[in-house]
This record gives sequence, structure tokens and C-alpha cells, in this order.
Amino acid sequence: MLGPTDEFPIHQIPQPIAWPGSSDRNFYDRSYFNAHDRTGDIFLITGIGYYPNLGVKDAFVLVRRGDEQTAVHLSDGIDADRLNQHVLGYRVEVSEPLRKLRIVLEETEGIAVDLTWDGLFDAVQEQRHVLRTGTRITLDAQRFAQVGSWSGVISVDGEEVTVDPSVWIGSRDRSWGIRPIGEPEPAGRPAHPPFEGMWWLYVPMAFDDFGIVLIIQEEPTGFRSLNDCTRIWRDGRVEQLGWPRVKIHYTSGTRIPYGATIEATTPDGSPVEFEVESKLAVPIHIGGGYGGDSDWLHGVWKGDKFTERLTYDMTDPAVNGRSMFGVIDHVGRAVCRENGRSAEGWGLFEHGALGRHDPSGFKDWLTVAD
Repeated sequence: MLGPTDEFPIHQIPQPIAWPGSSDRNFYDRSYFNAHDRTGDIFLITGIGYYPNLGVKDAFVLVRRGDEQTAVHLSDGIDADRLNQHVLGYRVEVSEPLRKLRIVLEETEGIAVDLTWDGLFDAVQEQRHVLRTGTRITLDAQRFAQVGSWSGVISVDGEEVTVDPSVWIGSRDRSWGIRPIGEPEPAGRPAHPPFEGMWWLYVPMAFDDFGIVLIIQEEPTGFRSLNDCTRIWRDGRVEQLGWPRVKIHYTSGTRIPYGATIEATTPDGSPVEFEVESKLAVPIHIGGGYGGDSDWLHGVWKGDKFTERLTYDMTDPAVNGRSMFGVIDHVGRAVCRENGRSAEGWGLFEHGALGRHDPSGFKDWLTVAD
């Protein structure tokens, strides 16, 4: 299955680029983006993914405004032209690698997007993320992340929202490797020990002089299987901010956070504190296709040239009740305090506390905050 990229000296193994190096059905190659205007009135999340061992590519746009969350899904058979990232009327154009790109959704189910991304700081290569269930690798992924600004226009049912780069901001990431995707696999023997849950925190933020990318995953005991906190300065300097101590502030009676306190340290041991708050919450497993979404999952074969639109009333208890059983992306605002000075930052505050987590006092899947 030859494609245009096979003309270039970029191969890593003796086969066409379109054939992944792994035969694992869960091999994926995906981009994720978010955009907001710092008001908490609107939050757009979008992405595109290729799943070569499933023969599928798909994309989504998720928009939350007020109490309404709207999703557009697109899916089609995969192709070999990876330099032309597209699913039907959705496409990603890379204008300047690792710095500038454009996302277009031609009008589909009443939604249209034309947005240009400009990276504010260099992209950050995150640590490789590996998880096992028993003896099997269930996640083995590489990712890079970046914070930046947006310009362009979003159209919802004929109403246009102007995206001004002086206020619109967000983060993006590219990841590839192995992670659970598509239709459920045959179960086989139940996991031993059984899966009891996971605790996840992801905070990419842009400040005037620097950006941060924090990513932490913990097991039910609080043991960290992933700890990565990086600060990137405008001049390209990169520093690690140690082993952050985190306190998530949950809304009583839920697992939905309204903020977090993050205490990090510079390489010389000086303290750096981030006080994070949520301005608007978007559960990405309600229309976004992420784990726990009962309506649409990444990589599932929907047939040729599939599109659909789903709209959710987030005040409906049947919908909102699902929120705390998955990962939630928040419009994030942060105040960084360091050396007697403070700075304001904006970006993404992503968190999920699923199942048991001893440090949070969550004993099982249904325990909630006091």
C-alpha cells in the first residue's frame, strides 16, 4: 500500500509508511486540539485519528456553550496519503511543522470551522507512556504537546463566532502508538489483579514568559506510573519542575473538580506554585469519543462517509450524571507564584478520578467528595 510519503527517506522499518510497525489492532496516530476565549462561555475541542490496523480514520468537533454540548462525528475508510490529513469535510493543514497549522471543517450538520494555530512556545516531547494489564501492554504511546493561540471563525447553525488571537488560546498534542480503540476486544481471562481505576491530571498552560506541560497518572494506591512537569521559556530553555504535589478541589458530592493547587520545584529546589481554576467543564466522554463514551468511540467502523451530529443538554441528570465517570477537560485559568511574584496563565485543566484512589479518599467507583 504505497503512498506519497514513501517517496521520502523517512522509513524506520522495511515496509511502506502506511503499514504500522506493530500488528497490534490498537495502533493509532492522533491529533487533539482545544480552543477557548478565556471567558468560560465557549470551549471547542477537536481531533483527527488514523487507525491503520482497523482500516478506519475519523474526526470530531465538540463545542460547549452554556448548558449545551454539541458533537459532530466524521468517519471513513483509511487511505495511504498521510500528508493530506482529512476525513470527509474535515482536514488538518500543516503550514509550518511544530509551529503553525490550520483546521477546517466544511459545513457539516450545521457546524463549520476555519481555525489557524500559532504555537506560542516550542513543542514539548513528553515522556513515553507505557501501561500493562497483566503481561500485556495496553498503552505504549509517544506524545508531544504545545500551547498556542487561535485565529479564524467558528460557525454553529449560521451563527459565527470570531476567533481573535489576542484572547483565544489553547493546547494541542500529537500522539501515536498503542492504546485501546475501536470495538471492544474479546475479554479472555479477567484481569488479575483486577483494574480498580486510575487518577489522571494533564495541565498545559501558557503564561506571558513561559509555558508548562504537566502530566501525572497514579494507580489506586497513589503510586505514580507517569510524572512529567516541564516548563518551556520563550528563548527555548527547558526545565523540569520536579515531583509536583497536587491537591484537587472537588465539588461536594461529586468527583468534578473546580480547581487544583499544584506545588512544584525548580531544579535548584525553589518552590513554584500553581493555583488552577475551572471556568467551564467539557466531559470528553460525552460526545468526544474518549473512554466511557456510550455514543461514539474513536476507531469504530461506522461505514463509508459517515457523519452525525449529537447535542446534549448538560442540565439533564441522565447526561450530567455521566460526567464524573470519565475524563473532563476544563477551560483552565492559573496563577503562578514564584519568588514573590505572580503571573496569570490560561490553557487546559484536564482531570479524571476513576475508581479507587486512596490519596483522594475514593474507596471505589461510586465514592464522591465530601
